[in-house]
Amino acid sequence: MYTFAHLSDPHLPLPPVRPGELLSKRLTGWLSWTRRRRLIHRPEALAATLADVRAANPDHIVVTGDIANISTAAEFRQASAWLADVGPPDRVSAIPGNHDAYVRTTGGVGFEQWGPYLAGDGAPASSRFPAIRRRGPVAFVGLSTAVPMPVFIAAGTLGAEQIARFEAVMKTLAAEGLCRIVLIHHPPQIGGAGPRKGLTDAAAFRAAIERVGAELILHGHNHRTQLGRIVTPDGGVPVLGAASASAAPKAMRYAGGYNLIRVAPQHDGWAIDVEVRVINGDLAGCAAGQRFRLLAPRPVVAPAQAA
Repeated sequence: MYTFAHLSDPHLPLPPVRPGELLSKRLTGWLSWTRRRRLIHRPEALAATLADVRAANPDHIVVTGDIANISTAAEFRQASAWLADVGPPDRVSAIPGNHDAYVRTTGGVGFEQWGPYLAGDGAPASSRFPAIRRRGPVAFVGLSTAVPMPVFIAAGTLGAEQIARFEAVMKTLAAEGLCRIVLIHHPPQIGGAGPRKGLTDAAAFRAAIERVGAELILHGHNHRTQLGRIVTPDGGVPVLGAASASAAPKAMRYAGGYNLIRVAPQHDGWAIDVEVRVINGDLAGCAAGQRFRLLAPRPVVAPAQAA
């Protein structure tokens, strides 16, 4: 059995912001943080989540984006230190979210600083997505939907080139017999998010999944536990969202926490056991919430074409 923790949307506390940094979309994000979001995303709640993760001692940890809030240079430095505290790059995989690309950054001050946590095995820190990390029976496939958007828009985009690379990679991993777990920030299923906050090319991504399949898709963005499905010829691919890892109890409608996931091979596929861990009201770690099992059949791999 292979165990990993799925964290998302930690939204670390916003460091001091220089006035000049607010001459952009950052101003609306700064106002949102100072008026509301700072009361929701609490460092003590995030500490409770991490304490529980460490007690669970998973084989791996994945973070599906939105570590930052308005993409300042100080935030990216803070996030680099936070990732290092969570664990070393070989045990922690991350992808960016829309808040990690809130505005366009230059000069290497953006989320590319997290390269060792973003890049696939053996790939340079500056490599393109998808990022492939093989861990035991599992292959984590990291995607990026993080592109700067206009004011009041929190949408994301994969792009045709990334989707094409994704399809090719998923076929290779299926042939290797690995449990393919896709990491994406924006929910890709129908009804996952509205147009202002959704994945702009979700239909193209779903079409790719229909062709190549996946055993599990993990996302964040909506700050709540969600279970959806992308219908495929083989029956469907589960799509699981995580709550915000830093949402303080009773600070918002959806409780904060993370997902603890166990993957076990079966003769005809994979058993994926999910335990939703919810931050305790006294911030002393987390407690078990929902528990459920997902069953994923092994993909049918087409035979190689004769030369």
